[in-house]
Amino acid sequence: MTLKTVYVFGVDADHSDPRQKDKTVTGGKGANLAEMASIGLPVPPGFTITTEECVTYLRDGADFSDGLRSAVSTALTHVEGTVGKRFGDAGDPLLVSVRSGARVSMPGMMDTVLNLGLNDATVEGLAASSGDARFAWDSYRRFIQMYSDVVLGIDHGLFEEALEIAKEDKGFYNDTEMSSEDWQALVGEYKGIVQQELGKPFPQDVHEQLWGAIRAVFDSWDSDRAKVYRRLNDIPADWGTAVNVQAMVFGNMGETSATGVAFTRDPATGTRAYYGEYLINAQGEDVVAGIRTPQYLTKAAREAAGAKPLSMEEALPQAYAELARVFDLLELHYKDMQDIEFTVERGKLWMLQTRSGKRTAKAALKMAVDMVAEGLIDEREAVRRVDPMALDQLLHPTLDPKAERNVLTTGLPASPGAAAGKIVLDADTAEQWAGRGEKVILVRVETSPEDIHGMHAAQGILTARGGMTSHAAVVARGMGRPCVSGAGQVSIDRNTRTLRIGTTELKEGDAITLDGATGQVMLGIVPTVEPELAGDFGTLMVWADGLRRMKVRTNAETPEDCRMARQFGAEGIGLCRTEHMFFEASRISLVRQMILAEDEVGRRRALDKLLPEQRADFTAIFEVMAGLPCTIRLLDPPLHEFLPHADEDFAELADATGLGVDHLKRRAGELHEFNPMLGHRGCRLGITYPEIYEMQARAIFEAVCAVKQSTGEAPLPEIMIPLVATKRELAILKALVDKTAEAVFAEVGTRVDYLVGTMIELPRAALMAGEIAEEGAFFSFGTNDLTQTTLGVSRDDAARFLSVYVDKGIFPRDPFVSLDVDGVGQLVELAAERGRATRPDIKLGICGEHGGDPASIAFCESVGLDYVSASPYRVPIARLAAAQAALKKG
Repeated sequence: MTLKTVYVFGVDADHSDPRQKDKTVTGGKGANLAEMASIGLPVPPGFTITTEECVTYLRDGADFSDGLRSAVSTALTHVEGTVGKRFGDAGDPLLVSVRSGARVSMPGMMDTVLNLGLNDATVEGLAASSGDARFAWDSYRRFIQMYSDVVLGIDHGLFEEALEIAKEDKGFYNDTEMSSEDWQALVGEYKGIVQQELGKPFPQDVHEQLWGAIRAVFDSWDSDRAKVYRRLNDIPADWGTAVNVQAMVFGNMGETSATGVAFTRDPATGTRAYYGEYLINAQGEDVVAGIRTPQYLTKAAREAAGAKPLSMEEALPQAYAELARVFDLLELHYKDMQDIEFTVERGKLWMLQTRSGKRTAKAALKMAVDMVAEGLIDEREAVRRVDPMALDQLLHPTLDPKAERNVLTTGLPASPGAAAGKIVLDADTAEQWAGRGEKVILVRVETSPEDIHGMHAAQGILTARGGMTSHAAVVARGMGRPCVSGAGQVSIDRNTRTLRIGTTELKEGDAITLDGATGQVMLGIVPTVEPELAGDFGTLMVWADGLRRMKVRTNAETPEDCRMARQFGAEGIGLCRTEHMFFEASRISLVRQMILAEDEVGRRRALDKLLPEQRADFTAIFEVMAGLPCTIRLLDPPLHEFLPHADEDFAELADATGLGVDHLKRRAGELHEFNPMLGHRGCRLGITYPEIYEMQARAIFEAVCAVKQSTGEAPLPEIMIPLVATKRELAILKALVDKTAEAVFAEVGTRVDYLVGTMIELPRAALMAGEIAEEGAFFSFGTNDLTQTTLGVSRDDAARFLSVYVDKGIFPRDPFVSLDVDGVGQLVELAAERGRATRPDIKLGICGEHGGDPASIAFCESVGLDYVSASPYRVPIARLAAAQAALKKG
């Protein structure tokens, strides 16, 4: 059966084809217009061109098939019959709007054309049939400006300038003061602008106008702004947009006409009260574009704001009463808060759109919990209803929405939350200033692991380079620090300790504010608002926890992170990266002495000094996490990350070791690697320098035994060997860990349970998982490195080109943000299957950045992993996403 490409809608249309109400086919707007019409609401008739036609159009060279042209002609004839007017009729013309309609709302991202079908002949017919020449010429000038901007590509500012000059010449302030003669004269100027800019007149053929607008809406799916919006909101490029062609109704036909946008509940707070704005004698773009100041919908809202212009409830009471009835009907029908566009034409209400409204996280929680109490939805639906990623808004301080912002530049919103402080240009300064009580923002070209102490000390991080998965972004999210990355206008001069952002020059110590949710960088201190996690948040999370199967752990390596994670509901540690402990200022010198030592004796001498430091670290963590599983990853990064680079660092190390600077530099040169991320790191360090892993294992077991003796409750240490590729590697290092454990147990006179396992982060490890499971009691999928090694793409360099790959549909989304299910996911699934075949009780989890991504969590549920692990501030997100995944799986 040939599938329809065009669907008509309206009160007298047949809406029985289930595809018409499928948002993947007719888009959100088209599906909801059909739905509203089918339940008897006053919807102007029209037709929808499917999203499939958009995909075909963009794929096949931006052209329309004969079949589509024929279907549109038939649908247009149906609309003409319903309305009783003909498209292009000079006596009484049918005018239409042409709007986009993706399957999910993309506000402002794609194009719209109103009043289409006007030309020099039909404008006269509209004036005669409506009895209002001013309205007709006002509509014509609106159409020329909008069509010229959207379809012909002429700068709309040229038309705005002409309008302002015309009003100034007349001494008018508002558009509503213009007469029909004024509008008619302006139309002549507008047509002159088109002729001058294009070298040809404004199109008079209404069918040419229609197909030009349809083409513009399809093309806008691939506009730069739409691509950016899709990338930020994980919307696949291959969805396409529908096109909705609908008979015009007019809110600009005098004092009994109006247009507005409304919500059935307050989208900012979730309060159950009608919320919206309207304008009398206006069209829709006047409200949303700020051309005129809109008025309040309800009398209560007007009085609360102290506003004088009458609300719609007061000015148009009959239309408002009908609108209120529709509000209640739609919310009951869709069982969700609705975002509505409407027009009143000479007292009659028309519904132009309804959709589930966008809302703040706070509002989403309140609505979900309230609707359960109202009996509108059940707890399972409430859990499904809240976007897990929206919780980020609640888990970090946010900027006071009432505060003024002096925005200097906008980068990538790499880690949510708001932070303000003094600019510092290196990690040491950040730590020093923070140590004396200063709030600082660390500003770097890009960060490296050596900056970890400064990042921890800072309130927020700003980098000139790097993407959403750069080092700065990943570490900042893990720490719960706001981060703006890839701010290309930022230029740093280390010599003068100054910073230039665009035309503004700042010096170290000047104050800036970061908004990690928007990527904005602002001058000065902007006040923040602290998050509130009780009430509706707590209620919803209790429901979510009752529905999810997977456990949720945290990635953490400080007691502060552990406490925060437990507060957010973490059920253990899924990844403790011990190398972060080594970068502390008091230890880095000892680490460097160990690395640069010539032999085992020299390395052990340094390790003996590091042992009490590591033991103290683990003791502090285990005291917080007592009674819970704690996965500790032994040293993983390549040694070069710890080596000194600056002359002053070599000089300091020379003083500490008694060795010459030249000798140390020579030794550092010997350790140089061309591709260190695929070099001497992970378990390869443990194989060649077993004394390193021996020290770390001893520190872990001594700490856990001490905590058991002091509190009576020990955590379950899960010692993870990183970067294993073979069973033999794991066997050698497991034997080392077991031997160390027995030695400690004998020394302290107590025993604790523990596990030894590995991180699956190499394709070979996934393929050989059956063998490796003979030695490993658990697998933790390190999907950061597994993605790198499977795709052959460096995470730190990928930001330069991955956005292009996403835009072109090569990857549906950034594979370092959301797991590449088709490729990397197959390896995870295969490793889980082979691991369980060898060891049915093997514990399986994921600890890469993907552990906090809802789409990746859904995949983990489908594979049957036991837990996901996320950074502390993403633990609630993971809890909710795991519940939604369990519900979806059924």
